Amino acid sequence: MLYNICFSPAGGTEKVAGILGDALQAALADEKTTVDLVEKDLSARSVLIHPGDLAIISVPSYGGRVPAIAASRIRMIKGNGAKAVIAAVYGNRAYEDTLLELKDIAASCGFTVIAAVAAVAEHSIVREIAQGRPDDQDAEDLKTIAGKILEKLDRSDTSSPAVPGTHPYHLYHGIPLHTYAQDHCIMCGNCAFACPVSAIPTETPNAPSGESCISCMRCVRVCPVQARAAEENTVEAIRQKISAACADRKKSELYL
Repeated sequence: MLYNICFSPAGGTEKVAGILGDALQAALADEKTTVDLVEKDLSARSVLIHPGDLAIISVPSYGGRVPAIAASRIRMIKGNGAKAVIAAVYGNRAYEDTLLELKDIAASCGFTVIAAVAAVAEHSIVREIAQGRPDDQDAEDLKTIAGKILEKLDRSDTSSPAVPGTHPYHLYHGIPLHTYAQDHCIMCGNCAFACPVSAIPTETPNAPSGESCISCMRCVRVCPVQARAAEENTVEAIRQKISAACADRKKSELYL
């Protein structure tokens, strides 16, 4: 069985994981099961993984770290010695300690990490950065990466790759960013239902996101009338802070 274990509030990480998963599944001829870590009612403890399975564990990089809510949900899963490919997806700036932290988390859950991938997706907040990625070129690169992972699997090589990052992990220094409902909000509640951390009240979905908000932008993505928005001043501050670091197109990386 191939398990696609993914935390992707804004959709970019899901696209990367999908390309990798489809390429690996086609070669391995395995069934594929998706474990969506965004779901609030996720019963990750009920995910039954066997030693012969393969898991792809994918998260976005938030300020160079694994999102705390994703880490806590991954830790519910018992790897039972199954092989794992980990993936950190970032908005063309940097992923810093994300891969190392994700590798440590996966190992603590009992997975045998055999490969690590860093890939780019459209920035979830400043969307003109890496807009449209992963694109066709990214897809080809990720398929090539999947081929190299398959070669390692064919060799029965279960060695653990060295990945970038430092211990202790650097402190998360993300800019707090909350969302709000504009006047044309229709009170459908999609945003409140979809929020992975229940930061929007279900009884008043037109309220601003609360202190538990992780700035994942899922509420903006799922709004059927584009009424949910991020604070423009804060978005502009983030744009000015990261634009220079995002100027050059970064490519997918593989660590075997």
